Amino acid sequence: MNISEHVSLAAYSTMGLGGVADYLTEVTSRQEVSEAVAWAHDKQVPMIMIGGGSNIIWGDAGFSGLVVINKIPGYEEIDDNDRVSLKIGAGERWDNVVERSVKAGLTGIEALSLIPGTAGGTPIQNVGAYGQEISQTLVLVEAFDRQAGDFVTLAATDCGFDYRTSRFKTTDRGRFYITSLTLSLSKGNPEPPFYGAVEAYSKEHGVTEYTSATLRGAVIAIRTAKLPDPAVVHNTGSFFANPIVEASQFQDLSAQQNDLPNWPTKDEKFKLSAAWLIEQAGFKDYHDKETGMATWPRQSLVLINEHAKSTADLLTFKKKIVDAVQAKFDITLQQEPELL
Repeated sequence: MNISEHVSLAAYSTMGLGGVADYLTEVTSRQEVSEAVAWAHDKQVPMIMIGGGSNIIWGDAGFSGLVVINKIPGYEEIDDNDRVSLKIGAGERWDNVVERSVKAGLTGIEALSLIPGTAGGTPIQNVGAYGQEISQTLVLVEAFDRQAGDFVTLAATDCGFDYRTSRFKTTDRGRFYITSLTLSLSKGNPEPPFYGAVEAYSKEHGVTEYTSATLRGAVIAIRTAKLPDPAVVHNTGSFFANPIVEASQFQDLSAQQNDLPNWPTKDEKFKLSAAWLIEQAGFKDYHDKETGMATWPRQSLVLINEHAKSTADLLTFKKKIVDAVQAKFDITLQQEPELL
């Protein structure tokens, strides 16, 4: 392994902020993961593994240990009658995986098009968009288990998936270094109903036949129109999760707000639009001179770094939004990207 020392972490988060890592390296195989673990153990320093940095925020203090960049490749299709098992290296760029699966005539992850980052990050957040979640197609996760000191394979049912979360983000945060995923995708075309925004786009553009390719095209067009490219504008995508509230709280809110966007959940709760709440609290296309942060003009759920000098600036801006939404709606927004 090539170990670099005293590396700025701002380049390893799409928010473009963060302190310095004591050590940093890249891995491209399971063997190199084992070597990195052994190196960190010998040095008696903590170790953390990341992918593309699109869903993490580094603290200003940096990281006093070894940061491992997951670059493990791999894409293998295994035919299984009417379905195809797809084994993916955790370091693969996620949208490349989606693109290849669509070109192969497979369906199941096309609505997750253009989501930045690597494949290995998708189970951690239970990534979802436009009616699909990674937990709907994921079968297996292969990872190095720090507790067991060896590689393990976890079934999807053992991953603790819930809305935008998993055991990798909560109870077992930092325990597993994900090296590969196995998905089960269908052959043929996706089945309706489709997400409202996708159906509206398709109607507007005269799409009458849905294939995984047309659905991917619609999602890419929708995302491109309203979301900034993290390679051009510093951001980590949706900064807050859409809150889910009890039916009683929803009834109280809807009595006061006739146009409150909402989606009923399977357990008789209601998911609300965090972007709408943020806008109603006064942060639509908001540019904060104090912190150098802003909300993206076409999607208030996205916080962008215009000229912030530190992660402290970002967290100050975040608090302003959280406090304003709390005061107006009695709802506490939850941050999606992980603060390290």
